Order: sequence, then C-alpha cells, then structure tokens
Amino acid sequence: MKPRVSLDLAGIAESLKSGAIKSVYVLTGAGASTGAGIPDFRSPGGMYDSLRPELITATKAERKRMRRDPINVVMKDMFFQNQFPYLEVRRPFILGTQQQQWKATLSHWFMRFLEEEALLKRVFTQNIDGLDYQTGISKELVTNVHGSLARVSCEGCGEEMPFDDFCAKVRTNVKDIYKTDPSAPAESSNINCPRCNRPLVKPNTVLFGSSLPTEFFEQTADLEQADLLIVAGTSLVVSPANAVVQMVPRDCVRLIVNKETVGQDLGIQYGKGATRDVWAGEISCDEAFLELIKLLGWQDKVRKIRHLLPESNQAMTKDL
Repeated sequence: MKPRVSLDLAGIAESLKSGAIKSVYVLTGAGASTGAGIPDFRSPGGMYDSLRPELITATKAERKRMRRDPINVVMKDMFFQNQFPYLEVRRPFILGTQQQQWKATLSHWFMRFLEEEALLKRVFTQNIDGLDYQTGISKELVTNVHGSLARVSCEGCGEEMPFDDFCAKVRTNVKDIYKTDPSAPAESSNINCPRCNRPLVKPNTVLFGSSLPTEFFEQTADLEQADLLIVAGTSLVVSPANAVVQMVPRDCVRLIVNKETVGQDLGIQYGKGATRDVWAGEISCDEAFLELIKLLGWQDKVRKIRHLLPESNQAMTKDL
C-alpha cells in the first residue's frame, strides 16, 4: 500500500512535494477551459441551445432534425449527407482557434507545471479546443479523447490537410451564420479533399456515431501506474472517457476538481466514507489549481507566464 494521503488539497500538495505521489494522470473536461471564454456548445444559452436551423444551409428535413435535437449538427450521418451544418456552426470556433483567440488557462498551465516537475504521465482531455498545446506541454503526453480542432483530415479517405490551409478555405467557402464577418461569402461551397475530391474535410473532432481514436484505448493501459488521478471540469457522464476513474489502482488518490460532486455512480466517495477521494469544493478549476500552486510553492512558475493567461486568470493571480 502507498503511504496514506491526507484527503484534502494540503495533503495532496504535501504528498507531491515529499515524493509519496510520483505518477499523476489527468482527465479534463469543459470546466478546465471555462476561464478562456471559449464558446459553450452544451449549456443553456450555448451554441446548441441558441441554434437557428433556418440560417443553416440545409434541406427542410435536415432543419427539422436540428430543431428536434441540435446535436444532429455533429452527427456522422448528417455530416456525410451535408457538411455545411457542421462547418457553419463551427466556423467561428475553427477560425478563433487558428488566431489563438482563446488563451490557455491556469488549469492547463498546471498540467505543464506537473510535467516540468517530472510528475505528469498523461492528460486525457475531452476538450477539442487544443488549448493544452499553447503551454508547450509535450504532445505525446496529451490524449485527445474526442479529437481536436487543430488537426484536419478527410472523414472519407483520411488524408490530412494543413490546418492553416483548411482555415483559408473556411474563410472563403463557408458562410457566417452569426453575421460577425463581413468578408465571409454569402453562400457556402464545398471544401473538397485534395486526394479523393469528396467534400468531407473537417477538423479531427469525433462525430457522434463515430468511434473514439484508438490511442485512447491503447493509452488507458498506463493508468495502472497512477498514484494520483486529477479529474478536472467534467461531469463524468460521457462514456467511455468517464471509465478512466475506474481504471486506476485501488490505492490511487482521486482529486475531483469540479464545482459539484460527480462520479458517485462510478464509485467515487465523498465525505466521511471517503478513503482516497478528495473534492476540491465549490470552486472553479482555475481557483482550485491556484490553491494547489500556492501550497506547492510554485508561485514563480505562474509569475513567468502570467502575461499569457486570460484576463480573468491574470486578475486572480495579481497578488502572487
């Protein structure tokens, strides 16, 4: 058995400093990117909730599907039938990613700090925003469970397209349903694959109805080495990513960084009955990781990159 860890943030910090915890794995969700101000697809008022199918290039039947359930915009069968709903809804997100409109948060930088201390073994991220890479984290340590906007390929033949080339096509070929880009075309036209010539080129995000990347299943095997699993900003309701919490050893500490308690149906225990699970409390991911940074004495790391943080994070760290 590993040495017992005090089940609070101070105990986790002490165990990291003492070497009792040597191997850290992380599972992240949307909450890790909230401080960046990235468009929200799922929450009330978000991009799915405010979807206006009548503005999208689609047939009457396709618009009816999207009204019934906006998730149809990212369904595999819909994309193979008509690529424009996906591309038109995602247009500002794709171009904003290229322009680095959103900045990596303190949560993302904490993962980089773990790598600098030779503690990080892997980040499994359910996010498609690619913000992890802005920190300079080693790409081989990041598993994009649901794919990433920052890589592009053909859904038909698999041929890759340089991200910048794809973005240039998005600007000239895909109309702006949000009416924020006056240079956008009035109507959408196909972006064809340079290899198979089918209009199936898109970011490497996993469409509903498609399988997850094989590397997710291959790389979860390493979880048996985990001393600490950090679960940050995810409701743990999407499978199979949520199964990560059950793949770590029985004596692995699990830190849940989420404003609400989650994962009870997966065996996570809170309160007096807890033996290895820690809840950071009703605070944001960035607030929780800032507290850990202070407990670990990593303030200098934050000072060096503070100018790269989103404004909300810069305000949080101004007194460091």
